[in-house]
Amino acid sequence: MFAIISDIHSNLEALNTVLADIDRRKVETIYCLGDIVGYGPDPGECLDLIAKRTVMSLCGNHDHAVFYEPTNFNLVAERAAMWTRLSLDEEKDVEKRNSRWRFLGGISPRHELNGMLFVHGSPRKPINEYLFPDDVFTNPQKLMANFERMEQMTCFCGHTHVPGVFVDDPYFETPDELGDSHTYTIGDEKVIINVGSVGQPRDRDPRAAYVLVDDDEVQFIRIEYDIDVTAKR
Repeated sequence: MFAIISDIHSNLEALNTVLADIDRRKVETIYCLGDIVGYGPDPGECLDLIAKRTVMSLCGNHDHAVFYEPTNFNLVAERAAMWTRLSLDEEKDVEKRNSRWRFLGGISPRHELNGMLFVHGSPRKPINEYLFPDDVFTNPQKLMANFERMEQMTCFCGHTHVPGVFVDDPYFETPDELGDSHTYTIGDEKVIINVGSVGQPRDRDPRAAYVLVDDDEVQFIRIEYDIDVTAKR
């Protein structure tokens, strides 16, 4: 069994709450799909935790923007990236500061494991392509192109902050549509599974989101955290 988290966005309170829940379930292996930083108030501390607690972390578009340049970002996201860069540079502990930058610059855009693909965005553009639920109606060609690009049967992604499962009809199933257990059973068809966001959900549910994977069972988890702590920070 392993856990997959994504889109922490410097939200330390949400990340600590999710990690505590993973520990409570005695799950030791954690994968992170990127966007560790951006938007939120605690980028350095979140980088430290991800580096310490995950066996693999990927590069999201905000991680890429902070380390390189925030291209094609809206004004809010660009300002957040620039603030994050300044915040990391202001760390007085030189060893800690350098360690954070090394980690941020060394994370990969994709990872393959046991017939599964891990990306932040999409199979064909792993850092910055969005796969939205509405694409099944408005842009099915984009989804089908991604399924065709997949050599693996299962892909895990984040980026949109909306959890759920794409099948190659194409169709999108929300966790609520999967029944009370919010569990999807991987079968013999290609699927792209969005694990949702730890630090900034965008599906009208403010609780932190992540998934647990146990063999062919993928369970979508939601956890309440103290939002006011992050807002005040």
